[in-house]
Amino acid sequence: MAVEPVPGEPAAVATLPDERALVLADYHAGLEVGLRHEGVELRSDAESRRTAVQTLLDGTAADRLVVLGDFANAIGDPRGEERAELTALLDAVSVPTTVVRGNHDGDIGDVTDGYPDVTVTPGHGVRYGSVGFAHGHTWPSPDVLRADVVCTAHEHPVVRLEDDVGGARVERVWLRGDLNSAPFAAFHDTTIDGGGELIVFPAFNDRTGGTWVNVEGQDFLAPYLPEGVTDGQAYLLDGTRLGDYRRV
Repeated sequence: MAVEPVPGEPAAVATLPDERALVLADYHAGLEVGLRHEGVELRSDAESRRTAVQTLLDGTAADRLVVLGDFANAIGDPRGEERAELTALLDAVSVPTTVVRGNHDGDIGDVTDGYPDVTVTPGHGVRYGSVGFAHGHTWPSPDVLRADVVCTAHEHPVVRLEDDVGGARVERVWLRGDLNSAPFAAFHDTTIDGGGELIVFPAFNDRTGGTWVNVEGQDFLAPYLPEGVTDGQAYLLDGTRLGDYRRV
């Protein structure tokens, strides 16, 4: 398949024309700074996040890194510890990098402009061959939607799992299903060929909140969900198929 999750990891490998890409979403560099402003004190996990990306790049032999938006955490210009985390990661990455602009990446160019191998795309996404990439806070472009596989993020999808004695835990999940072209075609007022797959990536940063996809009353953040996907299936990071995300 064109996009395959890395077992046990919130990342996937995409087969692109002439190269393999490691794809991850919602890195949220400097998240701890934002939490500190809200009165939550956590030691920065920047080094372990950077190490995880380097380990994944080496382990997958990827030729490119694709970040599906929200590379940064601050809405505006990344500063201080957040900027230092971003530059430290970009300094450590030895392959060309594509950052799909997310809603937290308004001024990400102030960081990436000094890196000639880093490309920042518009928020509506970019397509490489048969794979399209978009963050998900806005509608993907028609060109992205015509890809065989469309990779999106923004939701940080999670499920609440309960045992027989009332215990519960939260797990990050992948959402995968058939792309329903109807709402996209209506929004863009153009024909969108159907038949593709839509994948919603889990957040790479495990300290972010998320959309509870199996809790009644929770709304999706992306403007095209849930209508934009049919037969949506939830998968744990280890590959366990949970089935229809609404019935988990």
